[in-house]
Amino acid sequence: MTRHGAARVAKEQDRVMATATKIGSLASVSAGDLIASKELFEASFNRKSFDFQHKLTNHPAFRLDRLMELARETQATRSGDLYYDSGTQDLNQRWDKTPKPQFSAAEAIQRIESCGAWIVLKRADKDPEYREILNQCMTELQTLTGLDLDRVMKLQEVILFITSPKRITTYHIDRECSILLQIRGSKQINIFDRDDRDVLTEEELESFWSVDHNAPKYKPQFQDHAKVYNLTPGTGVHIPVNCPHWVQNGDDISISLNVNFQYRDTMRANIYRANYLLRRMGFIPTPPGRSATRDRVKSVAVLPAVWAKNISRGRAPWS
Repeated sequence: MTRHGAARVAKEQDRVMATATKIGSLASVSAGDLIASKELFEASFNRKSFDFQHKLTNHPAFRLDRLMELARETQATRSGDLYYDSGTQDLNQRWDKTPKPQFSAAEAIQRIESCGAWIVLKRADKDPEYREILNQCMTELQTLTGLDLDRVMKLQEVILFITSPKRITTYHIDRECSILLQIRGSKQINIFDRDDRDVLTEEELESFWSVDHNAPKYKPQFQDHAKVYNLTPGTGVHIPVNCPHWVQNGDDISISLNVNFQYRDTMRANIYRANYLLRRMGFIPTPPGRSATRDRVKSVAVLPAVWAKNISRGRAPWS
């Protein structure tokens, strides 16, 4: 056999071995539940935060070299799905005011131990390997929650977080509910009750749903209201819609998988949008849940404005 032929055979053997390793890893996590704690999911999903166990820590999709490959692909083909910055210690730091590093996301991963970076790879499920993981999680969640997820959710996606040691993720709320799975390293996540009006005011919720995703402000005097979870590889936490939270990373690089869900039901969001307008007009609006009739009227009243805004952004009116 020629030297060129031997090299080609060796390369093919490496490819076969890599494929076999990947299939073996998928088989190992498919053999049992990826996610545990059925009782907690049935009782508390999108109501209260809770922690649980998972079996994805050894999946090859979460090696740093694989994540560098994904970061390069995302930056080249879907740059809007890539976010990264370098360094923040202020829990009230606005997303749009955080300084951006002068290097690529792939370089940030290479320098992740020392550059203070927070790297977010959105819609990772556009890649078939991560789509398979999402599908596995969704199948199990369907069983765990008892919900018809395809019917009640309009968005399902995988987001990957790669975080430098000691890095803080600032205080915020999300419009999605999520399950956050810790793959590598450790972190402490502080999650507050979304119905605690000392922590999260009606005015903050109204602004969040209407004009400013940075509207909620961290109030250190109420830190003891938080439920604190210490995440290590193989553990995860569920974060319901609009539950305030902030994260302190541990002493090592952190890799986390976030499975995000956005509900089709926009009624509550539209009530907050209506209340935002009413408050600006000088009224003191009734919070959601106090009057079913008022809630329905408010939700319908703001629909034309919401549809117009979506159309102006190139979206479907009801998105």
